[in-house]
Amino acid sequence: MKLLRLSSRMFSLLALGCALVFAPDWLRAAPRLTDSQHREIARRGLDLLMNGDPDAAIAVFHEIRRDDPESPLGYLLEADAVWWKIYFSTANLIDPDVFVVPSSSATPYDAQFESLVHTAALMAEARIRANHDVARSYLYQGLAYGLEGRLFALRERSLPTARAGKKMRTALLKALELDPTLVDANLGVGTYNYFVDTLSAIVKLLRLLIGLPGGSRLEGLRQLQKAAEQGELARAEAKFYLAKNLSRRNERQYARSMELFQELEREYPENPFWSVMMGSLHLRLGRVPEGEALYRDAYHKTAGAKSETRQALLRAVRQAILRRHPEERLSN
Repeated sequence: MKLLRLSSRMFSLLALGCALVFAPDWLRAAPRLTDSQHREIARRGLDLLMNGDPDAAIAVFHEIRRDDPESPLGYLLEADAVWWKIYFSTANLIDPDVFVVPSSSATPYDAQFESLVHTAALMAEARIRANHDVARSYLYQGLAYGLEGRLFALRERSLPTARAGKKMRTALLKALELDPTLVDANLGVGTYNYFVDTLSAIVKLLRLLIGLPGGSRLEGLRQLQKAAEQGELARAEAKFYLAKNLSRRNERQYARSMELFQELEREYPENPFWSVMMGSLHLRLGRVPEGEALYRDAYHKTAGAKSETRQALLRAVRQAILRRHPEERLSN
């Protein structure tokens, strides 16, 4: 695995070097758009992503990369889109406790994801060293480390997850120190604070191994709430993770969690994933008719779908229904 990670990092370095050294003149030309305009494009792509279409989102994020191949933003957002493809490919979406989704399964997207994350972090570091938009560069670098940690967490690799989380925290705190208006940083620091405080047995060991800083569960929830309400690029994902955390048995804020998922469904109505999330929450609370109805709604919305994410949801809800009603005949 160390060789694989080393190869991925070497691939990222080579890709970055080729982009900067061997690219044609039009690629190295000054960007035509401002960073603010890039973020407008990013929001358009993120709307597509949260509506359940990562491939369409990636096509939009490529607009940023074409305009400014040295910007970490396009690579960062494409990595986020690829992350969702990995999530749908490997996460357990059919268990009523759907929010616990670790998986050791590798996917064909892993190498692409790792390369994008490493390239985003490297480009952000290059901008920091060049004293170019330093605060936002720390933001993008920290969010890249956060994505890296997500994959490690999905694969149940505690030590690499903690190391990525520590790097994320350092970068995002620096971003907020330099520019407190970068509210998106609260997605990462909030997630860090929450989980470091709620995974106490593991964290105590990791603190000894890597000097992992402490966290605060309540502060983490507050920071996620702030990102969910005021975030520019991370708002929807912060709302998603806040809803997940509030549904945990140690929180038991089920009504608020349901409200957040309902908000996501209203904002991104083309994504049946929100129906699956709400259905799982209903089943967790023993509301079987409501939960099954939402699973069936997601099943009908994804039946005959051709996209990978829709097909993954179709398989998930089909299994969920058949597990409770094995006599039913449902098409794949």
